[in-house]
Amino acid sequence: MADAVRSRRLLRADAPTGREALRALDDTALVSECLSGDSLAFEALMERYQGRLLSFVARTIGDRDRAEDLVQEVFIRVYRHLGRFDRSKKFSTWIYTIASNLAKNELRNRSRSPLVLFQAIRAKFEDEERPLQFEDEGNRPDDLFRKRHLREQVEAAVQRLPVHHREVFVLRELEGKSYEEIAEITGVHLGTVKSRLNRARGAFAEIIAPLVQ
Repeated sequence: MADAVRSRRLLRADAPTGREALRALDDTALVSECLSGDSLAFEALMERYQGRLLSFVARTIGDRDRAEDLVQEVFIRVYRHLGRFDRSKKFSTWIYTIASNLAKNELRNRSRSPLVLFQAIRAKFEDEERPLQFEDEGNRPDDLFRKRHLREQVEAAVQRLPVHHREVFVLRELEGKSYEEIAEITGVHLGTVKSRLNRARGAFAEIIAPLVQ
């Protein structure tokens, strides 16, 4: 029986559509496949989260090269401890929590105490607003140049936020996480998340204002 299951798994892995079928699965199903011994399922999880985690960690610590190392460590830890993951919870929250903790450790070890328009920052943020977008590839070249320049200014402004404020700002405004997810990822109370986010938005607005006027 075990040989039959293994044979079916190998056939699926060798099939041209195997990877595409895995990509269509949700996170929980992919985790189940990983735990059953399907290495392609873990590759699919990496493909799904690698870019997003790299962006999150790089913005949090301000060092993209080091962020690449930390994201590799995230996946090593996920691989080692996947069996401990509670599949009744969201996998995305779990993996972001691991990434957040590694980013915090990196900043602690250093002993360091998108298109975003200023008008949008000054306006009231709605709870279900989508993550901030930096570019629309359908725009004209001059528009793209302007937006890329603004993105650079935004990235620099984010790096000037205090660490705790920067983390919740990135998770909410750039990653689109809910307040509840941010509370779980950062390990702080929901009220603290909202307070830090309000302060982060205010500080960000003050920093970015002279750059976009």
